[in-house]
Amino acid sequence: MNEITTENQRLDFLVEAFKAESEKYADLQTPCDTEGKQRLLRSLMNIRMPGPISEEVLRVQDEYLTGRAEEKGIVRLSDIPEIRDGLSIWQGDITRLGCDAIVNAANSQMLGCFVPMHTCIDNCIHTYAGVQMRAECASLMDTLREKYGEDYEQPVGVPLITDAYNLPCRKVIHVAGPIVQHELTPALERDLADCYTNSLDLCLQNGLKSVAFCCISTGLFRFPNRRAAEIAVQTVTEWLKDHPGWMERVIFNVFKDQDRKIYEELLS
Repeated sequence: MNEITTENQRLDFLVEAFKAESEKYADLQTPCDTEGKQRLLRSLMNIRMPGPISEEVLRVQDEYLTGRAEEKGIVRLSDIPEIRDGLSIWQGDITRLGCDAIVNAANSQMLGCFVPMHTCIDNCIHTYAGVQMRAECASLMDTLREKYGEDYEQPVGVPLITDAYNLPCRKVIHVAGPIVQHELTPALERDLADCYTNSLDLCLQNGLKSVAFCCISTGLFRFPNRRAAEIAVQTVTEWLKDHPGWMERVIFNVFKDQDRKIYEELLS
């Protein structure tokens, strides 16, 4: 095989490697442009079931994703102003954050989003971490199913932790938030608070001193944005008071202007 030394060569190699794994897409025509190839690679990674992968493909994938992370730019704690009491707001792509842990709004299967190019945070995190993350999640869930039965799904508010692989953070905490089917209830509010409390407890157990929370359960899970933010700020503030000096920073990561304005009001 010719030596692969550039990002374009890695991209071309990975597209063909992931296509070859799939009977359905093996003969799919590869776009000529870089953006089209990037979209195809992401889609192929999104639909890939957890399973063995060659060391060569894994090596090239890791080199490619490391390059993509550097291209997007890594955001360190020192780049994010502290608003008060160890709390910060940062608007942007959570996969750029170089803190100890980021929190992924997962689903009860804990395997990431299989919808090609979906814009959810679960999809983004798994894409830029690499296929190893889905494999680790699958292994953790297999162990839990051995204990609790083959139909086991991860309960709302009970997080799992994995390595971050090619993300600039150290760990990823995966937690399924509550889904608002009809009206908001006190039980759903308690479930959302548990997502924050239990994730922070997991940070404590694993020696993680900084964490970024996305807006858990908003969007497709239909939790009202303002009430979700109120619960997030209140729960995190209470946890920090109960564990003084432990966390260096808790970041509320937002993507939409609407959420940024809400958090700014709550933390002002």
